[in-house]
Amino acid sequence: MANSDYSKLSKEDLIRIVEKLESRKKYGLIWDEEKVKEQFEKDAQNALPVLKEVKGKEIKDKDASKPINILIEGDNYHALSVLNFTHQGKIDVIYIDPPYNTGDRSWKYNNNYVDNSDVYRHSKWISMMNKRLVLARRLLKEDGVMIIAIDDNEVHRLRMLVEEIMPEYDVTSITIVHNPRGNITNNFARTHEYALFLIPKGHSVISRVQKENSIPRKLRRWGHNSTRKARPTMFYPIYIDRTGHVTRIGQVPENDFHPKSKNIAKNGEIEIWPIDQDGVERRWNFGLDTVSDELDRIIALEKDGKFDLYLTEEDTLPKTVWTESDLEAGRNGASLVRAITGKDFPFPKSIFNVIKCIDLILKTRKDAIVLDFFAGSGTTGHAVLDLNQKYKSNHSFILCTNNEGEICEEITYPRIKKVIQGYESRDSKKIPGLSGSLKYFKTKFIKNTTNPDEAKRKITEECTEMLCIRENIFDEVKSKDEYRIFQHGDRVLAAYYALERGGLKDLKKELDKLEGEKILYCFTLDPLGLDKKDFKGWSGVTLEPIPQKILDVYKQIYEY
Repeated sequence: MANSDYSKLSKEDLIRIVEKLESRKKYGLIWDEEKVKEQFEKDAQNALPVLKEVKGKEIKDKDASKPINILIEGDNYHALSVLNFTHQGKIDVIYIDPPYNTGDRSWKYNNNYVDNSDVYRHSKWISMMNKRLVLARRLLKEDGVMIIAIDDNEVHRLRMLVEEIMPEYDVTSITIVHNPRGNITNNFARTHEYALFLIPKGHSVISRVQKENSIPRKLRRWGHNSTRKARPTMFYPIYIDRTGHVTRIGQVPENDFHPKSKNIAKNGEIEIWPIDQDGVERRWNFGLDTVSDELDRIIALEKDGKFDLYLTEEDTLPKTVWTESDLEAGRNGASLVRAITGKDFPFPKSIFNVIKCIDLILKTRKDAIVLDFFAGSGTTGHAVLDLNQKYKSNHSFILCTNNEGEICEEITYPRIKKVIQGYESRDSKKIPGLSGSLKYFKTKFIKNTTNPDEAKRKITEECTEMLCIRENIFDEVKSKDEYRIFQHGDRVLAAYYALERGGLKDLKKELDKLEGEKILYCFTLDPLGLDKKDFKGWSGVTLEPIPQKILDVYKQIYEY
């Protein structure tokens, strides 16, 4: 316990301590929580976090349909608290790379480096992770996945912790060879680390991956059920150029059409039909609705003057040991950060490590949201932008990091900005931008007062950015003292800040001019919500009370 001089305690205090000890679990992960209070808990006492935008750091893509990515500067516990209001149940993937607690003074707890001499080293790390994982799990969708990078220093305690916090998730440990040369220890050269995948039980969410075939297999079907007659919709031409590269897919012909040959030269292309060496009309292995997804796997090989099509790769389940050379952290992590920002950053992940992890989930999803609340150098954001470019997708990211050592301002933000807009590498090579939009926010605190109504007013005055993030609507179209209106596409957000309802008539008039789905967050001191009489005659507008909607979330997190 925190106080070991029990002789000075009252009978009531001793009873309380005994009852607490009796109530503790008898099996599982146990650590001393009372001796390892975090500084942020003291700093934010009697205060609630909000987010404020740093306007000068916004990055706008010329394509307004692109998603808005979010960078939050501040303690990640406070950022997660805000996200519990804005993104509860909305996150597809959480990828984090927390401090590994190696004992070599690589991370701070309460402004002090933690080293091997600290007898509470593991308790501090577990306590820090526990608080954040409890908040983070609420953000995941029903089929959302959490991925945690870790090494041998804490992997066993981390696994026990996540099994306790998230018992409804299966935990799979992936071994990743990230340092082939090895980190020398007393007895071994350690080459690996881990990625723990937390997947909701009963859900199949991991995409199959492609493996190289030693012998390509024919795209044309053979054997049982392989004829055109059996599957006429799988009989169509595939076009290649003179180099054997697939250029396009044709259409299924009428049943009475019969090609003269398996290869037909037309306008600089070669039309290939699924016809075998005996002239029998067969079919392809894929229909028109799926063959386009396989183009990267199809190659044309020539034999005796005729082309046949082959599949060069085959789908398989991902293995639990990864050894690819591009996972090396030095070449594709530290060197890459230095090339982009001109600055050194300790132990960043290989971007291909992060890409491989999150792509296993994102590949089958549309417009997914990825969160990293130990954002560090911004590798996760870079990985999402890279995947968007590769697959023409519209995934978005939320990055959270403190600014210790100016990391957010001098590493994370500059890296994301350069990756979006393009940059010149240290060897003067021009690297094109991946495109995207970004908004930069900082955490701010609203002090609680003895007057609860005054506290509600202050939160309402400062919560606009949180509302915009929650609704993903940022473009302001009208601003007055009593209200503000934002719009994105066919969605409209309004916030009304005044307790007096005189301005509602003018607000309604402005909203009536706008088309689309509308939501109004309206200030009220009544914890039971808004008075419907104030909105008589309103239609097509969803009403939400503030700040009660925010306070309901914070009451689950903070004691106030």
